[in-house]
Amino acid sequence: MNNPVLKLSGIEKVYNRGKPGEVKVLNGVDLSLNRGEVVALLAPSGAGKSTLLHIAGLLDTPDAGEVEIAGQPMQGRSDRKRTITRRAQLGFVYQFHHLLPEFTALENIVLPQLANGTARDAAEARARALLESVGVGDRASHRPAAMSGGEQQRVAFCRAMANAPGLLLADEPTGNLDPETSDRVFAALMKLVRETGLSALIATHNLELAGKMDRQLHLHNGSIRED
Repeated sequence: MNNPVLKLSGIEKVYNRGKPGEVKVLNGVDLSLNRGEVVALLAPSGAGKSTLLHIAGLLDTPDAGEVEIAGQPMQGRSDRKRTITRRAQLGFVYQFHHLLPEFTALENIVLPQLANGTARDAAEARARALLESVGVGDRASHRPAAMSGGEQQRVAFCRAMANAPGLLLADEPTGNLDPETSDRVFAALMKLVRETGLSALIATHNLELAGKMDRQLHLHNGSIRED
């Protein structure tokens, strides 16, 4: 039996522990994501979904509990080893695209590949293929300021996929877009995810978009429940 791509067990996170204003954000979260699954994470603002994604993506550490990536426990790993895992196995998409403004769309996708040791020619070929797959191949030479919000976010998806991760973590990836653009951009994301066979955990407020995913998880009072 294959290991889950992501497994969270008993995850707890407390801010201001032992101080006035202590907040227990995550209270024993258990979550498992299988290969090829696309799962929605639904929660109101301030409920802790960004914290949960940061812990799942090894950008933050829990106060208790265990994170496993592709069957490998992350507890006790050095910062260097966690960084290697992030670079090789995880892709991130945020509500704002965070593209590097001084670089073109193509360069924004090439750079993480170069940092991972990919040869430039191969990195450029992959970047062009990714841009074409989400319908912005003609924007390869454009800098972010010359692109629309929807185009920028599609480039951000491609950048997240640059190193062929096994797991994509997305935090409100269409939250800054109008409804029509959001639908188009989400369709592009799902196309990219399904074609590559990776797993995705996508935080969203949008119930319609969540309904298009394989499962819906609700984060409420620091715990997860599933519809």
